[in-house]
Amino acid sequence: SQINEEKALSLLGLCRRAGRLQLGHDPVAESMRLGKAVLVLLASDLSQNSARGTLRLAEEMNTPVIKLQATMDSLGHAVGRRTGIVAVEDSGFANKLKTLCADR
Repeated sequence: SQINEEKALSLLGLCRRAGRLQLGHDPVAESMRLGKAVLVLLASDLSQNSARGTLRLAEEMNTPVIKLQATMDSLGHAVGRRTGIVAVEDSGFANKLKTLCADR
């Protein structure tokens, strides 16, 4: 639902302010390789090309991935920088996001 998507985005903003969010392809890939990423989120309008490497690594590292309904612009608005890929490095935030995203 739209409301849950908004809640998820504001939660990502909190997560960012808590320093538990990585933004962009390289930092997210690094976070997964180091075993820090608990959850990876992709914007709805992220290109297949950009998503491919992230999805492959997530599969290798066994990191769950959620494709948001939010665009790169709205994701960027929530976290303070336009991006299509973010990694959550906190299981509390990640579990809450999974719950919000499962309800749609």
